[in-house]
Amino acid sequence: MIDIDPQRLLADLRRLASFGKLGTGVDRPAFSEADLAARRWLEQRMREAGLAARIDRYGNVYGRSPAPKSVLIGSHSDSVPKGGWLDGALGVIYGLEIARACIEHKSRAAVDVISFQDEEGRYLPFLGVKSFCGVLDEQAAARVLAGRGLDGAPARLDLARHFAYLEAHIEQGPKLEAAGRRLGVVTGIVGIRRVRITAHGQADHAGTTPMAMRKDAGAALIHLGKKILDDFAAMAAADTVWNIGVLEVQPGAANVVPALASMQVEFRDMDAALLERMFARLGELVSHAGRGMVALALEETARIEPAPMDAALGRVIAEAGRSQGEEPLFMQSGAGHDAMIISRMLPSAMLFIPSIGGRSHDIAEDTAEADIVLGCRVLAAAVERLQ
Repeated sequence: MIDIDPQRLLADLRRLASFGKLGTGVDRPAFSEADLAARRWLEQRMREAGLAARIDRYGNVYGRSPAPKSVLIGSHSDSVPKGGWLDGALGVIYGLEIARACIEHKSRAAVDVISFQDEEGRYLPFLGVKSFCGVLDEQAAARVLAGRGLDGAPARLDLARHFAYLEAHIEQGPKLEAAGRRLGVVTGIVGIRRVRITAHGQADHAGTTPMAMRKDAGAALIHLGKKILDDFAAMAAADTVWNIGVLEVQPGAANVVPALASMQVEFRDMDAALLERMFARLGELVSHAGRGMVALALEETARIEPAPMDAALGRVIAEAGRSQGEEPLFMQSGAGHDAMIISRMLPSAMLFIPSIGGRSHDIAEDTAEADIVLGCRVLAAAVERLQ
């Protein structure tokens, strides 16, 4: 049995949260002073645990066990601005604690640990894991890395060594708490489509221009937005989500008819075919709305394909949960994770534990200590079953 130390686990999580501490959360964006200090601490902590640890030129912190083959456990330690203390950090410290316990108790199980850089996308989304998997746009990355002072050789996925990737994370949503469950097994990570719709009209005096004669870019987008929300609701599956997160008008004065307006629309689901139908419907709506006095254009700004998790690994995590007296909820993840990149090359699975109130990406983010400890024990039991 891989016997983790709950107090050490919690102490390491709290210590990591001291880097960039902001109230009850953290402000630790990728490559910030706080982020790099946290990564240097992680490197040292991994070495103290008996791992061969280093920081590579992309900012990844990789700890390698002495064994010839290993499970890889990881996540990210960068945060969104004014973010939570567990987002990403939980999975990294779980890996550290399980790897350390394996070495201390001379377990036949072995774990490598990694903290990927810039999962949150401050510069390049998934920069670290894409580098690790050898799929990074090196030219774009070079611009990000200029002047960072990082020169370590890139850490790389080794398919002769790594036979599974496990990632633990807070849910970042309310489903586990609402269902009264303490564990979630992720079946897949949703695909994402994001578009920008721009309307070109004509600025005029809002007090003197008759309504029927206006080329109102703002009104055109507002009417279109209502149609998008209605049509998406009619097309959606049970877990589909969509959002109009940005709506801007120019010149932005109460007494001027807007000449230019833009909005960003995002929609997510595990079904790639459904995402394509929604994208096609969006194009139809924009085309129809643009036939009047205002010209509309659509630009796709993000396309991320759905990432199914490995079903066999998911069953192993579920069995490990039951061994701890908990029945897990099988669920999809609506948020992106490093696992969605590495799963294209290596069997991957994710474990969720509850977020109090469903909160995340905010300093209010938190999880009960008992759930944190339970999750680590479950992931350790899963690792043991994989040997």
